Amino acid sequence: MSPEPKAINVHELLAMKERGERIVCLTCYDALFARLLDESGVDILLVGDSVNEVLAGAESTLSATLEQMIYHTRIVRRGTSRALVVCDLPFLSYQISREEAIRNAGRAMAETGCHAVKLEGGKPMAQTVRALVDVGIPVMGHLGLTPQSVHALGGHRVQGRDEKTAERLKEDAKALEDAGAFAIVLELVPAPLASQITKSLTIPTIGIGAGPACDGQVLVLHDMLGLNDKFAAKFVKRYAALAEDVREAVRLYAAEVREGRYPGPEHSFPK
Repeated sequence: MSPEPKAINVHELLAMKERGERIVCLTCYDALFARLLDESGVDILLVGDSVNEVLAGAESTLSATLEQMIYHTRIVRRGTSRALVVCDLPFLSYQISREEAIRNAGRAMAETGCHAVKLEGGKPMAQTVRALVDVGIPVMGHLGLTPQSVHALGGHRVQGRDEKTAERLKEDAKALEDAGAFAIVLELVPAPLASQITKSLTIPTIGIGAGPACDGQVLVLHDMLGLNDKFAAKFVKRYAALAEDVREAVRLYAAEVREGRYPGPEHSFPK
């Protein structure tokens, strides 16, 4: 009987960076997919506030609620035995005060069983990160394109293309590391800049649209599987085309129901 796979924790992620092992991360929003991803060896399941767009049909992440994030993180955790589960803290759940950040992050940890939380922002959020870490809440940072600030950033645009912004991102990354973050997502950052940031840190970087030099990569699951086939971005590689598979399966089911071919004798109970 083969041994149970080793569960991933924040210390193992740091060790993976030291060993040069790439970290695999995907978003996840439910127990069924959590089980499938966990069994497939994904290291981190990020319950992103992107659920508000992908499953709830919203135009942005901004209207995601703490209750929404707690619900989805709780059910993801139920399907997980190996992967590290990270709960995204939604807009205005941590920005108002450090006390409120501790209260909301603590609630997320207590009510979901997740292993860590994620928040957006650099130096302005460093003291909040430190406050969370000091009370025992592991924190993943998020720099570059930060979706909760999408309007302030002028839309979904690559960040750090000019020297001033690039320097600020480097400083932000260092500030998050010094504050105790265990990893940082780099989103829509030029590959050379992401490489520089990754090499300058002792904690892992997880890239999305940030080139190949990051310590790990994350994609939105439904984009990667081709379920969300209305969305296209340069950084997304589709590893399947499940949207069309779903449509074809449903067309076949509908045809068989309408033609009286389903259910057949093998699907029925004679007594």
